[in-house]
Amino acid sequence: MTAVNPRTPRVEVFSTTYCGWCRLAEELLARHGVRFVTIDVTGDREARASLAERADGRRTVPVVFVDGRAIGGYEELAQLVASGKLDHLKAQRHAA
Repeated sequence: MTAVNPRTPRVEVFSTTYCGWCRLAEELLARHGVRFVTIDVTGDREARASLAERADGRRTVPVVFVDGRAIGGYEELAQLVASGKLDHLKAQRHAA
């Protein structure tokens, strides 16, 4: 089991198996070295309901959460990259 830095932001991506934008979001995170957990809501009504509850009613995917807060989908994630804020998540991950 890998030890996790307590300051490591928890990044979750709600997605489906058939969503191209979901794959792009996951690839973007991976390319920038950000660890994340994928939550597949394909055909899973309970998981989709959980997504809607956590994301203020939003049911579309992808939805990216950082430390439990929905930041949006792929476009919002790409904006974080463009602004350099995604690097901040990566830097926190490596902080001692």
